[in-house]
Amino acid sequence: MDDRLILVGQIGAAHGIRGEVRVKSFTAPADAIADYGPLTATDRKGRSRVLTVDRLRDQGNVLVVKFAEIADRTAAEALNGTTLAVDRSALPEPEDEETFYHADLIGLPAVDADGTVHGVVVAIQDFGAGDLLEIAPEGGKSVYLPFTRAFAPTIDLAHGRIVIAPPEGLFGGGSDDAAAEAEARAAGADGVGQAVSDDAVGPNDAEGQNGGGKAP
Repeated sequence: MDDRLILVGQIGAAHGIRGEVRVKSFTAPADAIADYGPLTATDRKGRSRVLTVDRLRDQGNVLVVKFAEIADRTAAEALNGTTLAVDRSALPEPEDEETFYHADLIGLPAVDADGTVHGVVVAIQDFGAGDLLEIAPEGGKSVYLPFTRAFAPTIDLAHGRIVIAPPEGLFGGGSDDAAAEAEARAAGADGVGQAVSDDAVGPNDAEGQNGGGKAP
């Protein structure tokens, strides 16, 4: 069983007097937050408890949620800022082989075809032009590599690695200008595939807290 916790929402202010709260859902669609069973709720002091969605309704940018364990406004107010998470094993598997949860990619070593380890994937970013693998080399600053078949031809989850084909100069061995030029060349590539972020846990074409495949 995969017991990694995946962030699916955050509780905001209390709503009304009957124990309801506003919740920012990171799932797609938003009301899917109720589909994964009991939620692990962690407050601002790091204390955790289990909350169960009793009912919810959409109110524009947020959900109004009544948790079974919360009886009144006082208890609801104490939840402000609490994060909501589920075990990775509770999430549905991606619908195709080119869709991945960010959580499944972050932490994987990025190796080239010769087996040389260039760093570890620390994040999946999207600055508007498609998914980028943020790779942190040991002792160096992070670099960005498009999450495409051209630059990340193999996502080997079974063996815990991502095989990459970085442009020459991206990882050290040259000047900062050469590395920047290599990163710029990589950024011009067309995207393929999809990375489903942890923030949008439904494996779909939407969103992204963990990208080759599609990214919501």
